Amino acid sequence: MPADTDLIKLYSQRILALAADVPRLGRLDAPDASVKRRSPLCGSTVTVDLVMRDGKVADYAQDVKACALGQAAAAVVGAAIIGATRDQIETARDQLKALLKSGGPAPAAPFDGLEVLAPAAEYKNRHASILLSLEAAAEAAAEAEKAHCA
Repeated sequence: MPADTDLIKLYSQRILALAADVPRLGRLDAPDASVKRRSPLCGSTVTVDLVMRDGKVADYAQDVKACALGQAAAAVVGAAIIGATRDQIETARDQLKALLKSGGPAPAAPFDGLEVLAPAAEYKNRHASILLSLEAAAEAAAEAEKAHCA
């Protein structure tokens, strides 16, 4: 079990600053897709509204009710997602999961800011909350693409 000083380091100034300033908070009036994800372990929730145009995210909003780590992840996602493709979002989700679970490299740009969450790898009970935004965004992007193809 990590020591208390490790937990204090986990909640670094950078993570707390991100958590305090999450961009794109709220909901969209007419999204192509909306997805709500919940972490059963801690109860954190993220609802994502997304609009796709020409295979890229054109508009995005999120309602985030999560711990500081989940909020920090949502802040990075919210700042980076406009212009991202479904493939980039899914790749970032998979890379973040690998970073947390097996010490993989940080997600590629435009989601490379998620590297700040690498110290959370030791805290398995926080992983689900950290992954919520990207999981919801990936699911919403897939739904939006299906809606455009229908």
